[in-house]
Parts: sequence; structure tokens; C-alpha cells
Amino acid sequence: MLTEVELLWLEGQIERWIRFGRATGERIIDRRRRVVIFSPGAIFAVVRWRSGDHGTVESRIAILRAIAHGQAFTTYPFVAPGAEILLDLSGWTRVQAVLEVIDRIEAMQIHATDVAPDHWRHVAARLGTGLPPRAYDKARHRAWLMRRRLGR
Repeated sequence: MLTEVELLWLEGQIERWIRFGRATGERIIDRRRRVVIFSPGAIFAVVRWRSGDHGTVESRIAILRAIAHGQAFTTYPFVAPGAEILLDLSGWTRVQAVLEVIDRIEAMQIHATDVAPDHWRHVAARLGTGLPPRAYDKARHRAWLMRRRLGR
């Protein structure tokens, strides 16, 4: 089962884009819309922003894991059929904080798609309550990669 994410770019009005993720395919609908496709287990980040007559109406970031056939999932806007939600935060301050976490991880030469899913849940819980998340470091990343190799 593949997961499809519909992206849209209407300058200054609506923007939906992928911040990170390893897509396995893409379908262009028109100049402003395209569909990005992810394989089961792929982790990716979707950013949504929308403006109204009086400024920003919506700013949201979600870090999702594409599901395999038969796995439980949650429906999520513009993601078909849905995904496992690792992080889902709204409000520009929180979105910006998540983007900074991603930037710090990538500055360590770690691809954000390879980060332990539990870390994204931790970031969501901490930022959701107004607390700073713990930093992700290379030691934690090595431990996650070893655990993943062992199938745990």
C-alpha cells in the first residue's frame, strides 16, 4: 500500500509542502498541484500554511509514517489513505520550533527520515506543552539504528 500526499502552492494563499522524506514517486497534476508517493514505513514531514483576509489562518506541521497494508492508521488531510501520526502541531511558533529541531538534526549529518520515531513523539509532547525538547544526538541515533537492526 502506498501513501499519497497532495501538495499545493498558491503563492501567498495556500502552501502545502514536504519538509523532508524520501518519496518513491511523484505525479504532477498541474503547475500548482502534485502528488508525492511514499512507501510503507517511510517517515516524512508535511507543512501546511494558509492565509486569509486578515493574515495567517493556519500553520501546521505533521511528521507522519506511511503505513503498510493491514496496519492501523489515522486519516489526515491531504494524505491518502492516512498515516501513523508521530507529531502534529499547529501555530507558527510551534511549527518554527519543529523546523529548528529538524535543522539541528540535519546539521549533524543525520537525515530526518532516519530519526527514531519516539523522538518525534517526544518533540510533539514537549512542544505541545510549551517545553523545549531534549536534543537528539549521535549516540541516541546509533542506539536507534542498532535497535532497528535487531527488529525492536
